[in-house]
Amino acid sequence: MLTYEECLAMCDLSEEEIGAIAAHEHMDAMIAMALGHYLVTHEGEQKIRQIILDDIATARRDGDRGREQVLRAALQHFIATHPSHQTHSAVA
Repeated sequence: MLTYEECLAMCDLSEEEIGAIAAHEHMDAMIAMALGHYLVTHEGEQKIRQIILDDIATARRDGDRGREQVLRAALQHFIATHPSHQTHSAVA
């Protein structure tokens, strides 16, 4: 059986990016990892970007500045590591 860390290393996403998907979609991190990997390998980068942007907006609305900063960093990392299919709009 593969460990969480082994799966994370193979999915091409960071732990923070997986966490954003899990929170947004209300699912376990392992399932979010599978969804994220699927999206990355099937031209779904824009969907992941939008998930993170939605989570940033939620954190801002909830006044959770710490979570907002973590998600902003996750978005910057995602854009840097998955530049294809990205728009050049400003971070929310």
